[in-house]
Amino acid sequence: MDSTTSKEIPNIELTNDELAEIDDFAGLELSASSDIDVPPNLIDQVIGQEHAVEVIRKAAVQRRHVMMIGSPGTGKSMLAKAMAELLPKEELQDILVYPNSEDNNNPIIRTVPAGRGKQIVSAHKMEARKKIQMRSTLIMLLIVGIVVYAILASQWLMGIIAAAFVFMALKYSTPREETMVPKLLVSHDPNTPAPFVDATGSHAGALLGDVRHDPFQSGGLETPSHDRVESGAIHRAHGGVLFIDEINTLTPHSQQNLLTALQEGNFPITGQSERSSGAMVRTEPVPCRFVMIAAGNLDAIQGMHPALRSRIRGYGYEVYMRETMEDTQENRRKFIRFIAQEVKNDGKIPHFDRDAMLEILREARRRSNRKGHLTLKLRDMGGLIRVAGDLARQEGADFTTAKHVIAAKKTARSIEDQISDEYIRRSRDYDITVVEGTRVGRVNGLAVMGNDSGSVLPVMAEVTPSQGANGTVIATGMLKDIAKESITNVSALIKKFTGKDIRNIDIHIQFIGTYGGVEGDSASVTVATAVISAIEDIPVRQDVAMTGSLSVRGDVLPIGGVTYKIEAAAKAGIKKVIIPRSNLDDVLIEDRYRAMVEVVPVDHIEEVLQNALVPENREGFFAKLRKMAVNPTTGMFDSTVGRSVI
Repeated sequence: MDSTTSKEIPNIELTNDELAEIDDFAGLELSASSDIDVPPNLIDQVIGQEHAVEVIRKAAVQRRHVMMIGSPGTGKSMLAKAMAELLPKEELQDILVYPNSEDNNNPIIRTVPAGRGKQIVSAHKMEARKKIQMRSTLIMLLIVGIVVYAILASQWLMGIIAAAFVFMALKYSTPREETMVPKLLVSHDPNTPAPFVDATGSHAGALLGDVRHDPFQSGGLETPSHDRVESGAIHRAHGGVLFIDEINTLTPHSQQNLLTALQEGNFPITGQSERSSGAMVRTEPVPCRFVMIAAGNLDAIQGMHPALRSRIRGYGYEVYMRETMEDTQENRRKFIRFIAQEVKNDGKIPHFDRDAMLEILREARRRSNRKGHLTLKLRDMGGLIRVAGDLARQEGADFTTAKHVIAAKKTARSIEDQISDEYIRRSRDYDITVVEGTRVGRVNGLAVMGNDSGSVLPVMAEVTPSQGANGTVIATGMLKDIAKESITNVSALIKKFTGKDIRNIDIHIQFIGTYGGVEGDSASVTVATAVISAIEDIPVRQDVAMTGSLSVRGDVLPIGGVTYKIEAAAKAGIKKVIIPRSNLDDVLIEDRYRAMVEVVPVDHIEEVLQNALVPENREGFFAKLRKMAVNPTTGMFDSTVGRSVI
């Protein structure tokens, strides 16, 4: 058997040549992140998304819409902000709303050059104050005249009554000048770049504009309709960028209205609730010529209004955000520059020394979960950088060191990783996870929780006489579609490798502790081993865990999350982990786990069984397996099926 132990796992330490390449960054003898120049423009700070950067540059020049799809933390919002900086400089506009003397419920919309709106409103307010002061003076003079006349005519009581009557009559019969003052709906500084408005998660009123409710609707106490009009995100983004992340979370009604705004370049403001008095108010069309950047995960495409997506595709671009980039000299330089950017943007943490930056690089390689790559989930990496910097600042250190980064990795663990550790501890206490001895029909599988945590997934199998005309395979554990299909494929393989007629038996498969369900086919190898063990009544080593997809012909195919799975097995006390050979270069486990676990790469299910099963007649059993695995047509060992990365 060809196996590779933990000593043969690829070393993730940077070589001396690689260190020299990094030190040569920007022609400097690099000693700390403070030596690195950070580009002033956001678009130049984006790393690893060259295609997206090229699209954003083109879209900015032509004012095209863009939809960016990809995992969280890959730079979608940063690219959207960068586009606002790149938009051609145009004359921005202020938007004013005026009262309509002919129809109070249809306020008038006017646009003026940026900066003029405040001047116009100030001028109207000053004129209104002058009129109010003049009217107040006239009323006061009239009242004084009435009082003086009453004194002279010795008619005190009549004079007071007359003065009060005249005051009330003039107070409520004359027009209210303040009601005629226009409202500044959207204001811009003419010296600023194009506006960037983040409308992620906005409800209809915040996105499309709204009219505030007025509790006083009459008696001279009501608020003028135009003064209750509020602009929406689409109006504030006029001339700039409107960014909406998780676009599929918008209601169909909001998406339809957003499409109308895109098509027309203007959208009237009305009350968004029929129960509100604002529902009676509808302004003239308000300008909203913006560039929209829609973003989301892969599921966002299914949740989008088809016409809205068609509009973006027809008048813009669609971009898929990469999750990793190749681990080349140039990309390492970019990643080190990213560290400097995060330190500068935070403004509160000390710069990183050379060893700390190399430790961050090492973690970026590990989190890529892919051989020869660096992760581009930069929000998570930025969080690690800030936690490490916080630890250094807490100590009063001048620089953040590798010691701080290593400590930060323990402090800044994800919720899934913490849950995994807690589950492993509890499962050991209650014997859910067994890591010693042998058991028939019980195998320690491995799974991934979230994006950066593994867990041990015990699988148990039992064989019983069939209760019907034909035997069935019964799997429990909240299995989802892909997992169910993998069970079907495994049942075909079991028939081949056991050589038994399973039409008269029922095969029960149970996934232990899968409260959140099971998705994917990486447990195929585990299920096949458990079932073969149950059928043949052969014990399985419990200090062995395994992961891998399985073809119907017995080939062990690559899976995802192999690093996190191996680390979970090590934490659980498992001594040996079986993985697909094609995943071997993806193994980038932490140093503290290297001596705890042996990693065995395999190509075929026979190798899995050789490492996991403990038959009484070992030679006889594996001779039987080899005989079953021989292709009857060619007489050759049947392990020639091609492999595809999941």
